Amino acid sequence: MYRRIRIPRSWLVNSSRCKSTTVSSFSSKPNDKLETASRTSSAAAVSTNHRAQQHTAPELQGQGSQAPPFKRAQRGTFFQERPRLGNVYLEDAALQSYLNRYISSEALSPIEDDLERFGERVVEEIEALSIECEENQPYVKHFDAWGNRVDDLITCEAWKKQKAIAAQEGIVAIPYERKYGSCSRVYQAAKMILYGPSSGLYSCPLAMTDGAAKMFENDGGSQLKQNAFGHLTSRNPETFWTSGQWMTERRGGSDVAGGTETLAYPQNDGSFHLHGYKWFSSASDSDMTVALARIVDDDGQYKEGTRGLSLFYLETRTPEGKLNGIEIQQLKNKLGTRQLPTAELLLDGTKAHLVSEPGYGVASISPMLTITRFHNATMAVAAMRRMVHYARDYSFQRRAFGKLIVDWPLHVQTLSRMELETRGAMALLLECAHLLGKDEAKEASEDDLNLLRLLIPVLKLYTGKQAVSVASEGLESIGGQGYIEDTGFPGILRDAQVLSIWEGTTNILSLDILRSIIKSKGQTMETFLRQVQTRSATFLTASNQDIQGTAKLIGQSCDSLKSFLVESANQDAGFMELAARDLAYSIGRTYIGLVLLEHATWERAGEEDIAVAKRWCQMDLCPVSSQNAAGTYSIEASSMDYRTVMAGYKQEE
Repeated sequence: MYRRIRIPRSWLVNSSRCKSTTVSSFSSKPNDKLETASRTSSAAAVSTNHRAQQHTAPELQGQGSQAPPFKRAQRGTFFQERPRLGNVYLEDAALQSYLNRYISSEALSPIEDDLERFGERVVEEIEALSIECEENQPYVKHFDAWGNRVDDLITCEAWKKQKAIAAQEGIVAIPYERKYGSCSRVYQAAKMILYGPSSGLYSCPLAMTDGAAKMFENDGGSQLKQNAFGHLTSRNPETFWTSGQWMTERRGGSDVAGGTETLAYPQNDGSFHLHGYKWFSSASDSDMTVALARIVDDDGQYKEGTRGLSLFYLETRTPEGKLNGIEIQQLKNKLGTRQLPTAELLLDGTKAHLVSEPGYGVASISPMLTITRFHNATMAVAAMRRMVHYARDYSFQRRAFGKLIVDWPLHVQTLSRMELETRGAMALLLECAHLLGKDEAKEASEDDLNLLRLLIPVLKLYTGKQAVSVASEGLESIGGQGYIEDTGFPGILRDAQVLSIWEGTTNILSLDILRSIIKSKGQTMETFLRQVQTRSATFLTASNQDIQGTAKLIGQSCDSLKSFLVESANQDAGFMELAARDLAYSIGRTYIGLVLLEHATWERAGEEDIAVAKRWCQMDLCPVSSQNAAGTYSIEASSMDYRTVMAGYKQEE
């Protein structure tokens, strides 16, 4: 029997000329490949002079002999164009400008050539794979036809192609090849900004892979570590490995010391067998992983707490291709990042090798956390930039109340505020990439290292919150279509939500920052305050009044922060815990203001760079000071917090 198939709107390149929107077919179900193709139309299908075209809404037919617009053509004649995605590097003026300032002149030309090429590849090839990953999500086949447990983790071909692309493009390899010295991390960050939103969430396993590579590079030595490092940093898709990091268990997420129950039993050959249950295991199809566990001694005893944790390396499959004592219990049903397989894993005799000193597992993962938090921020900036790209182009597509929405100043103001947050986040990210690159190239000063220790967790927590806000604003700027899953835009928001959770929630990282300041005996904070004060003061005599005023605001924020810290020295630990989140925000906002100011005074900066720095510094740069003045951290305020939240709540006996 014939059935009628509706042609997807994205097929209608010039839909106003199409008189029919259905075709006949004998098929019993839609063609999946055509369905996918209909949703992966890219900039290649759009005229290069797209924006120059006249955007006019079709006029309604008048009375008389004219046919009504909805007669026969039952779906009408107007179809809204979707936002266009152009070359994601060439259309990012801010990124190009930052790279011109951070990267040496001799390295800039080949790096820009590569980013321009890759920016086009993202649009022409990789974005379609991302959509396929979203539509064909991973699943587990637990048993074969004969009842044997196999736990096959099935991922789509697009996911596998993303792995090959990541290897070819050197997403992980770039900072370890160090072809461009201390600029290599900035180069990697730029490439990840282009790739992240189109990676189908392959950016997540790459983050953990980079983290594992960093740990093995720092702690090299053994043949096992050298072999793993070679695979993790390979550009050959045939030899490239990805790594997981299996830390989280049922009892705890960030609290690994109190939550880790996995036990490691020594074997005669020097290896260990792991027995435990890993609650969140992202990128469960990785080739290898690192995991925390407690070593059991000859008497069957093990240590509790942080000093009982050791770090282990394991390959997920045996040489025969079978799972290495691993049972996949189920995949997580997540709000977002659904393209990424995240599993609950039972480790039952998993063969592993000790890669830390016994009892020093948590200390050993510190380099890994630096890198994964850096990647988390890169994904946040990438999501913001992509959403701004879409919202900006849509403003030239959508007509409302007689004119394009780009011609409504209020709408452009909203886009400008999204752009401000994106540029601020990007500025902090690339500054941290610059510091990290200097460290890896052995060019970092003591001040650089102190700033890096303080800023990495600030970068992660601040950009994680920004990404959700900007993504949400971006959906709203697109209107009703922004809320429709088929457009792909809601996925940006859903995926962004994990960025404030993974690798430490905002509160957890805020407390970590507090502890790191104390651990350094205040050296990291002293360096921060001195650097900000000294560097901003050089612009107080600038001829440009906006530059001068912005420098003054940054200096005032620094003074307020210093005064707060002096006052807090006489307070108890509970006071500082309450202030930790606002302290982290104050550090982030103030330093972003400084970096934007320095960029605005660069010899090749434009008027918009000065405006961005000025507008950023018009916000409350030091909320910890203003909130302290309002009594937010007092015992009375804390008590009222509790009473307000718990009013009407009855705890079960």
